[in-house]
Amino acid sequence: MPRIAYVNGRYVAHAEASVHIEDRGYQFADGVYEVCEVARGFIVDMPRHLARLNRSLTELSIDWPITRGVLPLVMREVVRHNHVVDGLVYVQVTRGVASREFFFPPAGTKPSLVVTAKKADPAAAVKRAESGIRVITVPENRWDRVDIKSVGLLPNVLAKQKAKEAGAQEAWFVDVDGTVKEGGSSNAWIITRDGVLVTRPAEHGILRGITRTTLFDVAAKLGLKIEERGFSVAEAKAAREVFISSATTIAMPVVAIDGAPVANGHPGSITVSLRQAFFDVAEKSPA
Repeated sequence: MPRIAYVNGRYVAHAEASVHIEDRGYQFADGVYEVCEVARGFIVDMPRHLARLNRSLTELSIDWPITRGVLPLVMREVVRHNHVVDGLVYVQVTRGVASREFFFPPAGTKPSLVVTAKKADPAAAVKRAESGIRVITVPENRWDRVDIKSVGLLPNVLAKQKAKEAGAQEAWFVDVDGTVKEGGSSNAWIITRDGVLVTRPAEHGILRGITRTTLFDVAAKLGLKIEERGFSVAEAKAAREVFISSATTIAMPVVAIDGAPVANGHPGSITVSLRQAFFDVAEKSPA
């Protein structure tokens, strides 16, 4: 059965979908996106994702492609059409189709909207969390506004490919002073020897991850302390536990950094507890 997408007002099979040659997302990466987890028939943290989408659109002066209140209905329909119980739903908005000019297109140009959904195997994610993942570090080489969830992700693509070639699953961008910023598609965390969770403040230097935000609520429920501060690669390698967070990984244990094992080289108990408690704390919208 072909997957169904919502493209600019129509539900179409993926094989029927096309991107206009002059869509500004295609030519300039002039667009933004969001990814929501679908778990057990619920879209996870959808209001927070839509609030961040609104912020990204506002920062880039892109209008909403449809009424903000209608988008959740479209997302649910795409999830339903694709029979997704566990997986993800992807939303992308670009500035629209117009003659190729660097200037913004004329007033009235309608933004483009694409919504897709696909299934995922939750058992595979559980198995991955049981063994943990490896990360490598790469120099920060992205634009300054990574707080905007833009579709301009070429540095992230290159970093994650480098990780794959090194036998790792994620790459961490590192500032010139050795401070970890975030992953190619995730936020970075460490847990100190005293059991304190540490993650970089979500100023303009990193993306304010929605899963990251919900993990603050999870930590509060579990009675865990969080410090928002930078940490170095050396501190991460010496930490009690390390993990990444994103909509597609939740809290995923990191067991090695640049080939060096973290602690005993196995997932830690605090990360496991965060992962197990996440779904009960996260906001759940029926799909």
